[in-house]
Amino acid sequence: MTGMPEGLTTVAYIGAIILFILSLSGLSNPESSRRGNFYGMVGMALAVGATVLGPRVTAAGIPWIIAAMVVGGGVGVFAARTVKMTQMPELVALMHSLVGLAAMLVGFASYIDPDATASSNAAEITIHHAEIYIGILIGAVTFAGSIIAFGKLSGKIGGKPLLLPGRHFLNLAGLLVVIWFGYQFMHASSINEGMTPLIVMTVIALLFGVHMVMAIGGADMPVVVSMLNSYSGWAAAATGFMLSNDLLIVTGALVGSSGAILSYIMCRAMNRNFFSVIAGGFGGGVPAAASTGGVTAPVGEVVPISAVETAELLRDAKSVIIVPGYGMAVAQAQHTVYEITKFLREKGVNVRFGIHPVAGRMPGHMNVLLAEAKVPYDIVMEMDEINDDFPNTDVVMVIGANDIVNPSAQDDPGSPIAGMPVLEVWKAKTSIVMKRSMASGYAGVDNPLFYKENNRMLFGDAKKMLDEVLSALRA
Repeated sequence: MTGMPEGLTTVAYIGAIILFILSLSGLSNPESSRRGNFYGMVGMALAVGATVLGPRVTAAGIPWIIAAMVVGGGVGVFAARTVKMTQMPELVALMHSLVGLAAMLVGFASYIDPDATASSNAAEITIHHAEIYIGILIGAVTFAGSIIAFGKLSGKIGGKPLLLPGRHFLNLAGLLVVIWFGYQFMHASSINEGMTPLIVMTVIALLFGVHMVMAIGGADMPVVVSMLNSYSGWAAAATGFMLSNDLLIVTGALVGSSGAILSYIMCRAMNRNFFSVIAGGFGGGVPAAASTGGVTAPVGEVVPISAVETAELLRDAKSVIIVPGYGMAVAQAQHTVYEITKFLREKGVNVRFGIHPVAGRMPGHMNVLLAEAKVPYDIVMEMDEINDDFPNTDVVMVIGANDIVNPSAQDDPGSPIAGMPVLEVWKAKTSIVMKRSMASGYAGVDNPLFYKENNRMLFGDAKKMLDEVLSALRA
């Protein structure tokens, strides 16, 4: 056994928990996010060190742990150095899947470990088996759902929801089967007897995870990412219960609860509720049929604009708001956006950014990209902070965004996005929308903004066109 006393390990765990709380607090604000990340890293190093050197790890097991850490750390360094910022959403989903997989593997290992319950009484064994069953259930759903989310976010699986006939009855039937096999598992007289219901439940949970995320449309993917973040937290907490590790329980609860709160914020930003997201069907990736209420179809004429004309409008403007979307991420245009912002601010133009809570493919996606490009935090505004300023704005540049600037959310009660809070860019003197084509957004809803009299369309790759705008500004 290693030399660190159990009391000292507990103190280290408490310190790690405090650092994790400080980390979450720091991440709530862009200006303190770097400090929050630092607290999180120190807390994790303290937690891992205390666990490895604690009384529950034998000296013979340390080399294996170090080898695993080297391999895992190497994969992490490789991913950090090679994964592009545009691939962050799918990387986050993949990381969530690993948490779920870990919970599954720990659950099975804990069940077949004869030492886990060797000195326990009947009540403790029952509680331990319940922890294993629930932990594997949560882990399997998280693992399978995250893999599907990774496929959707990376484009390997289409954004169109897969809506099976009677899918809600299928889910209910699966739940009843899981409960029945849970009863069988809890009353199993041996490990071999209990393994069958455990495996059956795992297969059903994996299928449920696949079915749940496949049924969710592409427009709801930011909610899915935050939802899976919450699931991964509860999976970690379940692992903590299985291992009797207080640190894992508290940390998992922190992640799970914060992910749940974030999911609520995302749903509110889309005027949706959590259960309607789980029910799926929103964001099929194809244009929706014209609604029967309110505005039935976009009316007007699309007016194209060139990069040179865009530069002239920006040069003459006193107030500019930039609204980034996923198109900016795909084109990796954030650095050019920063150069344009820097140029205009040096000329005395009031430049700000308007960020919708669900812009991009994960919560905070646009904030991360702008921070990477070193855009000042104080000019990056949330939707609620900047929406009232559009009527007093000369030029709004919408870079690769669609659904979050769609007037149908307010004007068309029959629209699939009716009631969704949006950035009211059409109220500005002039709006310029940058898109590759007239295709609908991820929600599959036509956008009347493109046809408004004060709107101009700058077609082409965002990076290429913004480079031309920057060149024209500097000429």
